[in-house]
Amino acid sequence: MPMIRRGAQVPARWLLLACGILAIVIPSRPAGAADDGIVDVHTLPRLDGAVEDTSRPDTYRVIYTVPTPLAGTSDATRKLLSADGWVPYVYPLDERSAALTFKKGRQGLRVSFTQARGRPDQSAVFYTPNRIYANVPFPEGAIDLVFDETRPYLSCIAPGALDATAAFFTKDMAAMGWRKLNPETALRWPNADLAGTVPNGVRVFYDHPDRDATHVYQKPVMLTLTRRDDGRTNVEIRVAPFALPEVLEADDDMAGLPRPKPTKSARGLGSASSNKREISAAAIAELPAVRAFYQRELAARGWQEDGSAPLAPGDEVAIKISNSDETGVLRLGRKYDFTMVSLTAQVKESALAARAKAKKEADARFLSDALGTAQQLIAADDIRRKTQAASLSDAPLTALTALADSKTPVPLPENAEAVTFEGGDGHLEFSSASSVKALSSFYRTALKSSGWKEQPSVINQPNMAVMAFSKGGKSISMTVMQMGPKVNVRADGSGLVTEAAKAAAGAEVEVQAKSAEPLKPDPESPLPVPTQRSSKSLATTKIPGGEAPLRRELEARIPASLDEVLAFYRAELAKLGWQEKTDGAAVSAERAQIDFTSPQGPAVLKLGRAKGETTVSLAQKNADAAAKAEIMPKAGQARLMLGNMAANEVALTINKQTVKIAAGAGGPQSPKGPMLDLPPGKYVYALRLPGRPARSESLTVAAGEAWGLLVGPSGDVLPLQMY
Repeated sequence: MPMIRRGAQVPARWLLLACGILAIVIPSRPAGAADDGIVDVHTLPRLDGAVEDTSRPDTYRVIYTVPTPLAGTSDATRKLLSADGWVPYVYPLDERSAALTFKKGRQGLRVSFTQARGRPDQSAVFYTPNRIYANVPFPEGAIDLVFDETRPYLSCIAPGALDATAAFFTKDMAAMGWRKLNPETALRWPNADLAGTVPNGVRVFYDHPDRDATHVYQKPVMLTLTRRDDGRTNVEIRVAPFALPEVLEADDDMAGLPRPKPTKSARGLGSASSNKREISAAAIAELPAVRAFYQRELAARGWQEDGSAPLAPGDEVAIKISNSDETGVLRLGRKYDFTMVSLTAQVKESALAARAKAKKEADARFLSDALGTAQQLIAADDIRRKTQAASLSDAPLTALTALADSKTPVPLPENAEAVTFEGGDGHLEFSSASSVKALSSFYRTALKSSGWKEQPSVINQPNMAVMAFSKGGKSISMTVMQMGPKVNVRADGSGLVTEAAKAAAGAEVEVQAKSAEPLKPDPESPLPVPTQRSSKSLATTKIPGGEAPLRRELEARIPASLDEVLAFYRAELAKLGWQEKTDGAAVSAERAQIDFTSPQGPAVLKLGRAKGETTVSLAQKNADAAAKAEIMPKAGQARLMLGNMAANEVALTINKQTVKIAAGAGGPQSPKGPMLDLPPGKYVYALRLPGRPARSESLTVAAGEAWGLLVGPSGDVLPLQMY
């Protein structure tokens, strides 16, 4: 297997793996022998009244409960283990941890605590071994011990004087395999400077040339001892500065701000688009290297230095920075062996005003465009309806004859298409090329001659008529409505129920119209649809202020067979540069679903059969628009965007997460509400409004989809697929 070169910089996340692998292959310990670097936690002392949890036996862990509260249990455990020779310490930057850490020779131990379930008067204690990867000696009686066994780092106050403490480390460091560096042994580090002096103290450099179970890999360290005024000695052991990187690489940004690598910890507030953002980090590097990193990265992003800022506690460097839109401050200081970073950025008032103006103009443009588009659609639809109405046949009654051999309780006109009759439920529906006026006259005459009496109705317009008939305790209600180039007739009532249909348990009689001529594309439709259709609707989804739609969807009903419609769409979509995906395509006599890749993004065509027609659902996504609007779901997941048009804050719970949605979030004044990423699946969500019981609904999302859940003013939730 490949070996790691001594002196090479190994990423910290690989260090533990490397240690584990080498611990397996080191042949010095016979098989079955105990690992003297790992404590047998079963032999450690326990508090009085301890009852071991044996439900989950574990060689490397012990769990026991004691009849004492949590705070008292922690203090008692510290005293118990200290009396057994275990020395407690804390990790750098982790001084407030509730867990306890101990070291005894080359062995480590972690102790954690929890309150026993349902018993505030009982505590659970966990003993877990902790391997010391880079061991250094602790002076006996030292206090304020801060230790990290992986780098290593040690800081403490030794009780002895400087000379005695120096003699202790000279002896014990050598006993642990550390050797003092001199000009000859330090040749591997060209930048090593071993001649530096410490005021009122001493400094010694060590390396650990041998690899064993305790020191698998280790950089050289620097021991610094400083005399204190009270006669004691300050101790610090840390990685030698010359063994740390002088040029730092960039890690992933946080809050849109640069972060150096490596860091022990890092935290960011805000995002790249926030008015105020900040990052804080503990970099494992010297201060000059961190400062050089930020000078390089900030300059590359258009920032410039504007002089020094007032120093805050802990600062060694404070620099004002700015770019065209923001001002900020970079602060650097030292704590333990870290360079502590604090970088803040605040948008300038002038930039805030410009952003607000641009947003207001974009919102106004969006609303204006939407209003103009709506007016154009209304006007165009009115013209279309009038044109289509004029083209419909107002043939006199003598020309509109009944269809022969019809199996329906009421006659059908001879030009009836896509007829659906459900005798068990008393439902009849079809379309016709005759006008609303002609069809209304046809049924008034036909039913009157059969003894049906018409009830007066106030709806009797050129594009819609509603009629109601009754006879012998039975009734029929009919709606005749112009829908595009055809008129839809719908009838319901007990007068349409047939005994034969009842006996057949709702058997359906369908008269399917065949397409009289090849399907032709509508040249005015943004998405392909035949001119031979009974209904059509086109929906687009946009982000306020955005120009390109995130998603376009066409719904249509076509009086033709599924095979005819499928052939039409394959031909028309190919002309537009859409490419059919063979993987996952499903085609049968009753339905079809085919995925496409289009120039704008992914698309899907779904066909089905309903009431003697072929139903069409064609949806196309715009990947560039979704990415620009920052709503693109993560790979393999769906994104959920939440909005609230109600007057008060609401709470929505989904997938075991409760999100509070402020009033107005996701609306024109605050277009970006909370967002969630969810795995594909069906989810039940509950909405809670002040003073009302929770309301539950369900939503099914697929990978790659983006959905909006908008809470309306009345508390209703509108789900809308955005992408």
